[in-house]
Amino acid sequence: MVQTCLEDVMTRPPVVEFSAWEAARDELLVREKAHTREGDAIAAARRRLPMVEVDGSALVVGASGPVPFASLFEGRDELVVYQHMWWDGAPHQGQCEGCTHIPWHFPDASYLHARGVSFAVLTVGAWEEVEPFIAFMGYQQPWYSVRDVPAPIGGDMGYFACFLRDGDRVFLTYRTTGRGTEAVNGSLALLDMTPYGRGEKWEVVPDGWPEGRDACWFWRTDASGNPSWGPTSRPAPQWTRPGVTPEETLGRAGHCH
Repeated sequence: MVQTCLEDVMTRPPVVEFSAWEAARDELLVREKAHTREGDAIAAARRRLPMVEVDGSALVVGASGPVPFASLFEGRDELVVYQHMWWDGAPHQGQCEGCTHIPWHFPDASYLHARGVSFAVLTVGAWEEVEPFIAFMGYQQPWYSVRDVPAPIGGDMGYFACFLRDGDRVFLTYRTTGRGTEAVNGSLALLDMTPYGRGEKWEVVPDGWPEGRDACWFWRTDASGNPSWGPTSRPAPQWTRPGVTPEETLGRAGHCH
C-alpha cells in the first residue's frame, strides 16, 4: 500500500526535547482553539439561515419501491442526506471515487437518530443500477434514487443537504459541496494531523517536503495500492470488498470534487 519512507525524503520535522515540543504544541493550540470557536460561530450562523419549502410528496425509489420523500424522515423532524454522483452505465469501479469515499466513512447513524435526525443517501442513478452497487459496497445506510425528482432533492449531486419537517411540510435548511463535505471524512482529518498531510499540491509545507500531487491522488488505486486512474483502478474502499479483482474497464473517467 501507499507509504512514505523517511529515508526517501529530504526534510522531516526537527528533533527537540519534549519540553520544547510541548511549548511549540501549546503555541499552536491557541490557534486551534480559535479555529474551533470560529467553527462554532459559523454553525450558529448556519442555524439562522432561512429555509425553502420542497415537495415532500415527491416520489423517490428505494429498496421498497417508490416512496414519498417525506418518508425518509422516518418520523423524525430532521433529515440529513448525502447526494451521491452517478455515472449511468459505468461499472462499480467507474463510479465517483469522491462520492464513494464519503459514505464509506459514515456507516452508522445511531447518534443522529438519538438526536431526532435521520440520514439517507440520494443519487440520480437508476435504481436497477444503484441497488447492486450498494450491495457490492456493503453500505448499510438507506439509499434512494431521485432520478426524476427536481432540485434541490434531485438535480446536482455531490452535496450534503439538511431538511426540516413541520407536519406534512418539508423544508431545505442547508446545503454544502466541495470541501464542505469533508466534515464526515475522518481519513482526511487524520491525514491533516500527520507531518506529511494529504500529500497534495495545494498544501503549504516546509521546504524540502515531499512534492505534492494532484488533489485526491490516493482516492483511486490499482490492486497493489498504487494511486492510478488507469483502467484497472478502483475507488480505494472497493478493494476491501470480498473477491474484488482488477477489471480491464474503468468506465467513466475519474472525478474528484
